[in-house]
Amino acid sequence: MSKTLFKALTEPLNYEGEDRRVGFELEFSGLTLERTVEVLQQQLSGKRVAVSKAEQKVEVDELGSFTVEIDWDYLKRKAKAEGGDNSAWVRELGSIAENLVPIEIVCPPLTLEQCERLIPVTDALREAGAKGTDESWIAAYGVHINPEVPSLEPNVLLRYLQAFSLLQWWLVEAHRVDTTRKLSPYIDKYPEAYIRLLVSQQEVSREQLINDYLEHNATRNRALDMLPLFAFLNEEKIMKAVEDNKIKARPTFHYRLPNCQLEHPDWDLTEPWKIWWIVDALANDEQALDYWKQAFTDAERPLIGVSEKDWKERLQQWLKDREWL
Repeated sequence: MSKTLFKALTEPLNYEGEDRRVGFELEFSGLTLERTVEVLQQQLSGKRVAVSKAEQKVEVDELGSFTVEIDWDYLKRKAKAEGGDNSAWVRELGSIAENLVPIEIVCPPLTLEQCERLIPVTDALREAGAKGTDESWIAAYGVHINPEVPSLEPNVLLRYLQAFSLLQWWLVEAHRVDTTRKLSPYIDKYPEAYIRLLVSQQEVSREQLINDYLEHNATRNRALDMLPLFAFLNEEKIMKAVEDNKIKARPTFHYRLPNCQLEHPDWDLTEPWKIWWIVDALANDEQALDYWKQAFTDAERPLIGVSEKDWKERLQQWLKDREWL
């Protein structure tokens, strides 16, 4: 297993001037909820807090609360409505679900130094029998990365949207996104019309930034889902436009693209993080970002747009030359 540390961010402070933190979410199968909680307790010396048959928490000193849940909203609602573990019907349904529905671990926001404690956790989950994306051709298991934003200023957020948009085709290949996940609706890319709009912009107001996003992406199902962040900035507007109670307002990006490759012995969370780091680095390199914005405009062809194949090859070579890979 690689023991590489989590690569440091170009802009290390969040919008409040503190160390930027990141939250990870892992989806996998092969373990029961009970066994997953045991692994977390053993590796992090945490305290179990029961919530329901479908959800448990592990409280860890200095880190915070880890949520472990059967990723099935219906079961979670029924578990609470039926009195949690006291309902035989819910217990039976939960036992069935553990074989059909993925387990999800939602980590608290952690500094990059604290994230190193997650590496032995993923090792232990693997050794216990956890299986990730490659396990199922039905379930689109993934890893979600939730990095805190360095600023709430709209022009800073615009740079991140521009950087991701310019990289998004390449990112799918860099993460080797599983075919099942590509075909699922959960990690759709931004439409090319939205990319053209973004690269044409130099400055935006907060209102314009949100309105433009909603015009093209009024859904949670994007590889980079900005709705949690925009809900943090204007929750009433977002909930009115999307009406999805799964949106959780928070000052983070919500990056949904990576596979969860727990079953691979040489994989840990530093791998998807190194690829997200490139988005963050490009967003904070004004000269490089301007170059690629102009390059995208110049590569536009009447009726057929930008050649995805040529664009990815050009980016790949540039990233190697910059030693960002």
